[in-house]
Amino acid sequence: MEYSALFLFTLATSITPGPNNLMIMSSGVNYGFRRSLPHLLGIDIGFTLMIIAVGLGVSQLFVQVPALLIWLKLAGIIYLTYLAYRIATSQTTPLVADTSNIIQGKPLSFIQAALFQWVNPKAWIMIIGAIVTYTVADISYLLQVSIIAMFFLAFGTPCTFLWLGFGTALKRYLASPRHLRIFNIVMATLLLLSLVPVVTELFDMATA
Repeated sequence: MEYSALFLFTLATSITPGPNNLMIMSSGVNYGFRRSLPHLLGIDIGFTLMIIAVGLGVSQLFVQVPALLIWLKLAGIIYLTYLAYRIATSQTTPLVADTSNIIQGKPLSFIQAALFQWVNPKAWIMIIGAIVTYTVADISYLLQVSIIAMFFLAFGTPCTFLWLGFGTALKRYLASPRHLRIFNIVMATLLLLSLVPVVTELFDMATA
């Protein structure tokens, strides 16, 4: 098992923009660091558990029933569209250093963020890519899946913290409701744009 290559894969896929990172950055801007921690932990722990579940055979379910994958992708598109709407329409109360003035809304909970991984297209790409590429025949498959999961937990979590910290740092520069509204609309737009490849793939699958 190529640990150095797996490390680079984990780092590259975890730190690049995607639904999770865009959403946690937006949460940092709108709700602050502390209130966004359950969202962050839901991402990283939920993703780790998803790696183990997929590695242990959930992916075979989609081989047996291909229609389930189409419905899963459709659910992901609908849910991400809803989240983009939620971000774009977030209340824009003026933000100041005092955390008591942070927007009175609700960030994603731990459970919501963890369950979101199952409809996150990038999560599926990352997991399947890691398992297919970095497992080998001469080592226990279960052990290798566990190692991949631990790599993402250990090295992916700091990347999520980085995006949350970036969002929290931006908070001071978005003190006016107008600037915050623009930021939220931009984040929502980027989130929707991340769905374009998924929509295209779903259309191809449905018309095949």
